[in-house]
Amino acid sequence: MDIQKDFGLRVKELRARCGMSQEVLAIHANLDRSYIGGVERGTRNISLQNIEKITNALNVSLSYFFSEERFSTEPAYLQKDFKIPFSERFKYHIDRDKKILSFQVTNLVTEDEVDFITASLSKIWLTFKEGDLNIFVDHREMKDSNSEVAVFSPEVAKKSLILQQKLLPYTNKAVILCNSEFMVNQLNFLTKVSGVYDKSHHLFGENKNMFGEAYQLLEIHGHEMIKE
Repeated sequence: MDIQKDFGLRVKELRARCGMSQEVLAIHANLDRSYIGGVERGTRNISLQNIEKITNALNVSLSYFFSEERFSTEPAYLQKDFKIPFSERFKYHIDRDKKILSFQVTNLVTEDEVDFITASLSKIWLTFKEGDLNIFVDHREMKDSNSEVAVFSPEVAKKSLILQQKLLPYTNKAVILCNSEFMVNQLNFLTKVSGVYDKSHHLFGENKNMFGEAYQLLEIHGHEMIKE
Protein backbone atom coordinates (compact mmCIF):
# COMPACT_ATOMS: atom_id res chain seq x y z
CA MET A 1 0.00 0.00 0.00
CA ASP A 2 1.07 3.58 -0.68
CA ILE A 3 2.76 4.96 2.47
CA GLN A 4 0.78 8.22 2.49
CA LYS A 5 -2.53 6.41 2.02
CA ASP A 6 -1.71 3.88 4.74
CA PHE A 7 -0.75 6.71 7.09
CA GLY A 8 -4.03 8.47 6.31
CA LEU A 9 -6.00 5.29 6.90
CA ARG A 10 -4.31 4.88 10.28
CA VAL A 11 -5.28 8.43 11.29
CA LYS A 12 -8.86 7.81 10.19
CA GLU A 13 -9.25 4.53 12.08
CA LEU A 14 -7.87 5.91 15.36
CA ARG A 15 -9.96 9.05 15.01
CA ALA A 16 -13.05 6.92 14.34
CA ARG A 17 -12.48 4.63 17.34
CA CYS A 18 -12.64 7.60 19.72
CA GLY A 19 -15.63 9.17 18.01
CA MET A 20 -13.66 12.21 16.89
CA SER A 21 -14.60 14.24 13.81
CA GLN A 22 -11.98 15.64 11.43
CA GLU A 23 -12.82 19.10 12.75
CA VAL A 24 -12.25 18.11 16.38
CA LEU A 25 -8.98 16.35 15.52
CA ALA A 26 -7.86 19.46 13.64
CA ILE A 27 -8.62 21.66 16.67
CA HIS A 28 -6.74 19.35 19.06
CA ALA A 29 -3.78 19.12 16.65
CA ASN A 30 -3.82 22.86 15.86
CA LEU A 31 -4.15 22.11 12.15
CA ASP A 32 -6.71 23.01 9.49
CA ARG A 33 -9.61 20.59 8.95
CA SER A 34 -8.92 20.48 5.21
CA TYR A 35 -5.34 19.48 6.02
CA ILE A 36 -6.59 16.54 8.13
CA GLY A 37 -8.89 15.56 5.26
CA GLY A 38 -5.95 15.57 2.86
CA VAL A 39 -3.85 13.49 5.26
CA GLU A 40 -6.60 10.87 5.55
CA ARG A 41 -7.04 10.71 1.77
CA GLY A 42 -3.29 10.22 1.39
CA THR A 43 -2.80 13.36 -0.68
CA ARG A 44 -0.66 15.25 1.87
CA ASN A 45 3.07 14.73 2.27
CA ILE A 46 2.99 15.24 6.04
CA SER A 47 5.92 16.64 8.02
CA LEU A 48 7.40 15.02 11.13
CA GLN A 49 6.21 17.99 13.17
CA ASN A 50 2.61 17.47 12.06
CA ILE A 51 2.83 13.71 12.62
CA GLU A 52 3.69 14.49 16.23
CA LYS A 53 0.81 16.97 16.49
CA ILE A 54 -1.67 14.39 15.22
CA THR A 55 -0.43 11.53 17.42
CA ASN A 56 -0.53 13.81 20.47
CA ALA A 57 -4.08 14.86 19.58
CA LEU A 58 -5.03 11.18 19.37
CA ASN A 59 -3.30 10.49 22.73
CA VAL A 60 -0.96 7.84 21.32
CA SER A 61 2.80 7.48 21.13
CA LEU A 62 4.62 7.50 17.81
CA SER A 63 5.67 3.88 18.33
CA TYR A 64 2.07 2.83 18.92
CA PHE A 65 0.81 4.79 15.90
CA PHE A 66 3.03 2.68 13.65
CA SER A 67 2.21 -0.60 15.42
CA GLU A 68 0.26 -3.48 13.89
CA GLU A 69 -2.93 -3.09 15.98
CA ARG A 70 -5.56 -1.98 13.46
CA PHE A 71 -9.26 -1.12 13.62
CA SER A 72 -12.34 -0.40 11.59
CA THR A 73 -12.77 3.12 10.19
CA GLU A 74 -16.47 3.10 11.10
CA PRO A 75 -17.11 5.88 13.64
CA ALA A 76 -17.92 5.04 17.25
CA TYR A 77 -20.11 7.07 19.63
CA LEU A 78 -23.13 7.10 17.34
CA GLN A 79 -26.65 7.18 18.77
CA LYS A 80 -27.07 3.44 18.22
CA ASP A 81 -24.12 2.77 20.55
CA PHE A 82 -26.20 3.83 23.57
CA LYS A 83 -29.36 1.74 23.08
CA ILE A 84 -28.49 -0.67 25.90
CA PRO A 85 -29.74 0.75 29.24
CA PHE A 86 -27.10 2.55 31.28
CA SER A 87 -27.74 0.20 34.21
CA GLU A 88 -26.41 -2.63 32.04
CA ARG A 89 -23.42 -0.64 30.76
CA PHE A 90 -22.10 0.44 34.17
CA LYS A 91 -21.74 -1.62 37.35
CA TYR A 92 -19.72 -1.12 40.51
CA HIS A 93 -18.76 -3.02 43.65
CA ILE A 94 -17.12 -2.08 46.94
CA ASP A 95 -15.16 -4.48 49.14
CA ARG A 96 -14.70 -2.55 52.37
CA ASP A 97 -12.58 -5.24 54.02
CA LYS A 98 -10.01 -5.28 51.20
CA LYS A 99 -10.58 -1.57 50.46
CA ILE A 100 -11.17 -2.15 46.75
CA LEU A 101 -13.59 -0.02 44.72
CA SER A 102 -14.33 -1.70 41.39
CA PHE A 103 -16.34 -0.67 38.39
CA GLN A 104 -17.03 -2.11 34.99
CA VAL A 105 -18.01 -0.34 31.77
CA THR A 106 -19.39 -2.34 28.87
CA ASN A 107 -20.28 -0.76 25.54
CA LEU A 108 -19.89 3.04 25.56
CA VAL A 109 -20.94 5.87 27.88
CA THR A 110 -21.77 9.53 27.31
CA GLU A 111 -20.16 12.49 29.03
CA ASP A 112 -23.31 13.00 31.15
CA GLU A 113 -23.15 9.37 32.22
CA VAL A 114 -19.54 9.85 33.33
CA ASP A 115 -20.80 12.69 35.54
CA PHE A 116 -23.29 10.24 37.06
CA ILE A 117 -20.53 7.65 37.57
CA THR A 118 -18.39 10.26 39.33
CA ALA A 119 -21.25 11.33 41.58
CA SER A 120 -22.15 7.72 42.43
CA LEU A 121 -18.61 6.58 43.19
CA SER A 122 -17.71 9.71 45.15
CA LYS A 123 -20.29 8.76 47.78
CA ILE A 124 -18.19 5.65 48.36
CA TRP A 125 -14.62 6.97 48.15
CA LEU A 126 -15.43 9.86 50.50
CA THR A 127 -16.03 7.29 53.26
CA PHE A 128 -12.37 6.19 53.09
CA LYS A 129 -9.20 7.83 54.34
CA GLU A 130 -6.92 9.48 51.80
CA GLY A 131 -4.57 7.04 50.07
CA ASP A 132 -6.49 4.06 51.46
CA LEU A 133 -8.40 2.80 48.42
CA ASN A 134 -7.41 0.47 45.59
CA ILE A 135 -9.29 0.92 42.31
CA PHE A 136 -10.05 -1.97 39.95
CA VAL A 137 -11.56 -1.05 36.57
CA ASP A 138 -12.71 -3.31 33.74
CA HIS A 139 -12.83 -1.66 30.29
CA ARG A 140 -12.31 -4.87 28.27
CA GLU A 141 -15.81 -4.70 26.78
CA MET A 142 -15.84 -1.02 25.87
CA LYS A 143 -17.17 -1.55 22.35
CA ASP A 144 -19.63 0.04 19.97
CA SER A 145 -22.88 -1.55 18.77
CA ASN A 146 -20.92 -3.45 16.10
CA SER A 147 -18.74 -5.03 18.83
CA GLU A 148 -15.76 -3.00 17.61
CA VAL A 149 -13.25 -1.82 20.22
CA ALA A 150 -13.50 1.87 21.11
CA VAL A 151 -11.71 4.21 23.50
CA PHE A 152 -12.79 7.43 25.22
CA SER A 153 -14.22 10.17 23.05
CA PRO A 154 -12.74 13.66 23.66
CA GLU A 155 -15.83 14.60 25.68
CA VAL A 156 -15.73 11.42 27.77
CA ALA A 157 -11.95 11.76 28.23
CA LYS A 158 -12.43 15.28 29.61
CA LYS A 159 -14.97 14.02 32.15
CA SER A 160 -12.75 11.05 32.97
CA LEU A 161 -9.96 13.46 33.89
CA ILE A 162 -12.25 15.13 36.41
CA LEU A 163 -13.16 11.74 37.90
CA GLN A 164 -9.47 10.79 38.17
CA GLN A 165 -8.51 14.11 39.78
CA LYS A 166 -11.27 13.83 42.38
CA LEU A 167 -10.42 10.22 43.14
CA LEU A 168 -6.63 10.77 43.22
CA PRO A 169 -6.30 11.77 46.92
CA TYR A 170 -8.06 8.57 48.03
CA THR A 171 -6.17 6.25 45.67
CA ASN A 172 -3.44 3.89 46.79
CA LYS A 173 -3.20 2.19 43.39
CA ALA A 174 -5.41 1.72 40.34
CA VAL A 175 -5.50 -1.31 38.04
CA ILE A 176 -7.32 -0.95 34.72
CA LEU A 177 -8.05 -3.83 32.34
CA CYS A 178 -7.97 -2.39 28.81
CA ASN A 179 -9.53 -3.49 25.54
CA SER A 180 -6.54 -2.58 23.34
CA GLU A 181 -3.07 -1.09 23.24
CA PHE A 182 -4.82 2.03 21.96
CA MET A 183 -6.62 2.33 25.30
CA VAL A 184 -3.37 1.74 27.19
CA ASN A 185 -1.82 4.64 25.26
CA GLN A 186 -4.82 6.89 25.84
CA LEU A 187 -4.85 6.16 29.58
CA ASN A 188 -1.10 6.79 29.79
CA PHE A 189 -1.71 10.28 28.40
CA LEU A 190 -4.80 10.99 30.52
CA THR A 191 -3.35 9.78 33.83
CA LYS A 192 -0.24 11.90 33.33
CA VAL A 193 -2.51 14.93 33.05
CA SER A 194 -4.68 13.96 36.04
CA GLY A 195 -1.67 13.13 38.22
CA VAL A 196 -2.59 9.50 38.88
CA TYR A 197 -0.09 7.99 36.41
CA ASP A 198 2.42 6.84 39.06
CA LYS A 199 -0.34 4.97 40.90
CA SER A 200 -2.04 3.52 37.82
CA HIS A 201 -1.42 0.23 36.00
CA HIS A 202 -2.94 -0.18 32.53
CA LEU A 203 -3.07 -3.82 31.42
CA PHE A 204 -3.82 -5.40 28.06
CA GLY A 205 -3.26 -8.90 26.74
CA GLU A 206 -4.56 -12.40 27.29
CA ASN A 207 -7.15 -12.54 30.09
CA LYS A 208 -5.11 -15.05 32.08
CA ASN A 209 -2.04 -12.81 32.06
CA MET A 210 -4.01 -9.63 32.79
CA PHE A 211 -5.84 -11.16 35.73
CA GLY A 212 -2.68 -12.73 37.09
CA GLU A 213 -0.97 -9.34 37.16
CA ALA A 214 -4.08 -7.53 38.43
CA TYR A 215 -4.59 -9.97 41.31
CA GLN A 216 -0.93 -9.69 42.26
CA LEU A 217 -1.07 -5.88 42.26
CA LEU A 218 -4.29 -5.84 44.29
CA GLU A 219 -3.19 -8.73 46.54
CA ILE A 220 -6.37 -10.72 45.90
CA HIS A 221 -7.16 -14.20 44.54
CA GLY A 222 -10.42 -13.46 42.77
CA HIS A 223 -13.18 -10.92 42.36
CA GLU A 224 -16.95 -11.09 42.80
CA MET A 225 -17.84 -8.90 39.79
CA ILE A 226 -14.84 -8.71 37.44
CA LYS A 227 -14.05 -12.17 36.13
CA GLU A 228 -11.93 -13.77 33.40
